[in-house]
Formats: sequence, structure tokens, C-alpha cells
Amino acid sequence: MIRVACNLKQPVRVFVFLFPALFWITLSFGEPCVKEDFATLDNWEPVLFPKIENHTTYEIEGRETGSVLKTRSSGSASGIRYRDEFDVYDCPRLRWRWRVENVYRGGDARRKSGDDYPLQVYIMFKYDPDRASFGESMTYGLAKLVYGAYPPHSSLKYIWASRTHERKVYPSAYTDRVRMIIMRSGAAEVGTWLEEDVDIVTDYERAFGEKPPATASIAVMNDSDNTGEAAVSYVDYIIVGDLNP
Repeated sequence: MIRVACNLKQPVRVFVFLFPALFWITLSFGEPCVKEDFATLDNWEPVLFPKIENHTTYEIEGRETGSVLKTRSSGSASGIRYRDEFDVYDCPRLRWRWRVENVYRGGDARRKSGDDYPLQVYIMFKYDPDRASFGESMTYGLAKLVYGAYPPHSSLKYIWASRTHERKVYPSAYTDRVRMIIMRSGAAEVGTWLEEDVDIVTDYERAFGEKPPATASIAVMNDSDNTGEAAVSYVDYIIVGDLNP
């Protein structure tokens, strides 16, 4: 097993599969907006959170079948964000392959104290000041003064929950601008590579009851700052493309 260390550049501060398989996925999508097989982390930048000093680590791990992203948290929280944005109406289909090595004993999507996930894939929708209401302009303008950039307008989080929940969609325990969609839950599939395939626009409309902003970016996170536990997880690839190539 070969590990390749990758140096991430200036942080953003905000609130492989085998070749034949990748080739087939590309064909099924047409020309993707995002195609990441984690050969390097050159296209990614850190996402850090105020007042959280212990950060999750992200590195490329080489294997005989190709490289994967390895994430490791230990009472920590931070993420990585893909640098390029995309239009969710041009490319609404999100597909990825992931694996977690463990879940959290104290994990609970309904509570702040349990709001940790061994792996989550974010879609962060860009705030557009030209389309904002007066109240939004004031709120986001203040946030920009404090943090140096606008926070996302809203986000979808596709999560691997640590326990089974009654519903599939939950609001974030911290903000009403984030909806969490439970893709997997519990320890039954720990250690297994699993592929996910979702429609971003449809999921946003179901979660928020309205159409999403057009411009979005993608992020990955493994966090354990609330539970104080530790987890290791992996992502093989992420592809964003058209539903009807």
C-alpha cells in the first residue's frame, strides 16, 4: 500500500476504481462537469471552521487498483472543497463511491451533540447578492465582513449516519440553510465499498420546497468534534454530470 501526501493550499474559511469502470461512468454521464478520481488533491482546498482548531486529515492513498481519498478524524472537523463550481441544472446528477471503517457511538443527526459523520458529501449552493432579499443582504453582508467571503446560500449534505433514523431528510441542528440526506446508516455496511447516485435538483426541491440556486460546489468532510470520537473513511471517485447524456 502506497500513501501519497498532498499539500493543500490556502484554506477557505466558511461557517478508483478500475479504468474500465471509470470509462463506463463517463459514458453514462456524457461530458461531466466534475470528474475526480483522486490521483492528487490539486483541485481541492481546505474548508476550516471558526473556533475549531483540530482538523481532519485528507490524503491520497495509492492502491494496486488506483488511488483513493483517505479521511481521518479524531475529535476534529474540517473539510475539503473542489475548486471549480458547476451549474446544477446543466449537471444535476451526482455519483460517488465511498467506504467507512467505523461509525460513532454518540452519533445522532437530530442533536448538536451527535452531529458528526464519518463521511459526508456536501453540495454547497452559492449565494447570489443580486437575487437576495433585503434581509438576506444584511445577514450575508455581515458574514462577509467577519469571514472575508459570503457563506453558501444553502447546502445539501449526503451523510453516512451512525444510527438508523425515522426519516431520510433532516435539517441541520445548527442552521436551517442545510438539509441532511441520509444515504447509509449504522454499522451493517462498514468496510464495504458502496456506490451512490442522486439527482441534486430533485433532492433540493424535496428538502427545501423550492428550486436551488444554479451555481454550486462540492465538498467532502469527516467530522467528530461533537462526539470526540475518531473515524477513518474513503472516497474512490466523485462525478457530477447530466441526467440525460
